[in-house]
Amino acid sequence: QVQLVESGGGLVQAGGSLRLSCAASGRIFAITVMGWYRQAPGKQRELVATKTIGGTTNYADSVQGRFTIAGMNGAKMVYLQMNSLKPEDTAVYYCMSGTTLTQNVNWGQGTQVTVSS
Repeated sequence: QVQLVESGGGLVQAGGSLRLSCAASGRIFAITVMGWYRQAPGKQRELVATKTIGGTTNYADSVQGRFTIAGMNGAKMVYLQMNSLKPEDTAVYYCMSGTTLTQNVNWGQGTQVTVSS
């Protein structure tokens, strides 16, 4: 099993920045992809950004150019740098890991990001 621990959420004004971190522990040798999803109240969980062990990144259109995913190194840590934050970015952000995006997926407990207008 894999355990994921997120940190770095909080309250920020629109236009500000936050950096989320996620550390994996346990059976991390099999992880090939890590990333971030988010869930706003009353909405479904959605992909924000992912990064594979080979370095391939994928971003939601809504965050392209504002958010950057980094890490996914041998230590199996992943970061999300969020710039130019908007109120619509307000959500609980979840770290994920897997052998693919749909196989052997594990989730962190989530960290709240609130962007005030």
